[in-house]
Amino acid sequence: MVIRSVAGALALATLSGCAMTPQQYETTPVLVQSAMGQVTCQLYTLEQVTWDRAINRPAAMSVATADNLCRAEGQRVMQGGTPNYAPTVAAASTAQ
Repeated sequence: MVIRSVAGALALATLSGCAMTPQQYETTPVLVQSAMGQVTCQLYTLEQVTWDRAINRPAAMSVATADNLCRAEGQRVMQGGTPNYAPTVAAASTAQ
């Protein structure tokens, strides 16, 4: 009985180290233009769009609408479209 418990705990610990989380697959955010304004999307792996979501949207746009736009953009990119990456800000230097 003890051996089963130890083996089970060891297997669980091993598998928990392999847990897939969306953060492990984040790409550079992309911008999508819509009739209501610009939406910033966080796309993840380029093999699926399940996790793709909006991280910024116009105030008048619902979260569901923005997320659907992002999943559509993920699908477009997955089919070979060129993403419109959001500009990035370089870290400020602290050296003086």
